Amino acid sequence: MSGIKNELFRDGGDSIPDPYPGPHPGTPPHVRTIASLSSTLSPEPFHKSVPEILDPGELPLPEPPVTPVRVAHVMAGAAAGGAELFFERLCIAQAKSGLDVLPVIRRNAERLVRLQAGNLTPRELRFGGQADLLTRPRLNAALKNFSPTVVVAWMNRAARFTPTGPWTLTGRLGGFYDLSYYRRCTHLIGNTRGLVSWMTRQGWPESQVHYVPNFATDIGHVAPKRPAEIPDGVPFILALGRLHTNKAFDVLIRAIARVPGVHLMIAGEGPEREALETLTRTERVSDRVHMPGWVDPPGLIRACDLFVCPSRHEPLGNVVIEGFSAVRPVVAAASQGPRELIVHGRNGLLASIDDDKMLAAAMQTVLSDHALAHRLAVAGRATYEHDFAPKPVLAAWSVFLRRVAPDAYQGA
Repeated sequence: MSGIKNELFRDGGDSIPDPYPGPHPGTPPHVRTIASLSSTLSPEPFHKSVPEILDPGELPLPEPPVTPVRVAHVMAGAAAGGAELFFERLCIAQAKSGLDVLPVIRRNAERLVRLQAGNLTPRELRFGGQADLLTRPRLNAALKNFSPTVVVAWMNRAARFTPTGPWTLTGRLGGFYDLSYYRRCTHLIGNTRGLVSWMTRQGWPESQVHYVPNFATDIGHVAPKRPAEIPDGVPFILALGRLHTNKAFDVLIRAIARVPGVHLMIAGEGPEREALETLTRTERVSDRVHMPGWVDPPGLIRACDLFVCPSRHEPLGNVVIEGFSAVRPVVAAASQGPRELIVHGRNGLLASIDDDKMLAAAMQTVLSDHALAHRLAVAGRATYEHDFAPKPVLAAWSVFLRRVAPDAYQGA
């Protein structure tokens, strides 16, 4: 690997050049917590002596009743996917925190069971195509029965079906979607700052576009589970995701061919499986690349020596946050999401998109420098705890819901 390093690194040292020169987006500003909004004013003293007779005309008018915020989340997405899984985690976590939550979902038996296990009562609807004339009125009836203060429509199909009403209708985007689907919404949520910036450039007022990130489940204390097919004593690299061209697993396989002696597992399934298997044979790494399909990832992430996200297109990069949570060093291609999450050299390393040589050098740098790997892993965990753990993200959601709710709904 010294040849790769000397060819790529201008200073000939052990540091990899930043593939994203210029002003770096850096780590997002810290999310404000609910505690930061609490008043610091001292209460007025209680006076024991009061007039025996009060003129009713002098009494202050009573404050209008405050109704707690109630939120309905509408998801018409696929059976599996990052947004769909985060939708489930968020609904369950918000309900556990004491918020009244109604999940409305496209019919899916597994999702229904998981939400019910979280003490929720989901409403299932069809969310079909243009010929589906029943979902919209049934959704409207379900919302009116629940009386939400805020309704969040997740992605295009849900936004197309969700009606306006005596609630604040919000669209939640996880990518650069067609904004015409959200024309009835009064507010939009983006889960990255880059996405929020893009929405304002499309003409949405800054006051109506909000950054609220995803959180990942804390797997920092999960027991490592090294796969049986990975030999003992060899470096274990892990990547997760759908076997799709956007994920650039072809680039990762070519990079692995440049890093001898390591084993790679790509956990996922998708349309590119046959092409990727062919590539492993072409690159003569079929004995070192393992593709078991979808597997339970927490124990795998904890067991790997290096977690890699090589995506060409990745609006957020939930897998990067999962790697941070697991206290694993992370290397990623500098696509939209990872470039926002990772400060190069501080909490991870970045490589240029579609550059297998630079990706190989970054992986080799981490694997050959245990002190660097440890520093990156610890810094990634700190990023997770401050910005992407359940507590700060739920606090950000609470602030958002109270901010956009109608004036009469400002309770906890």
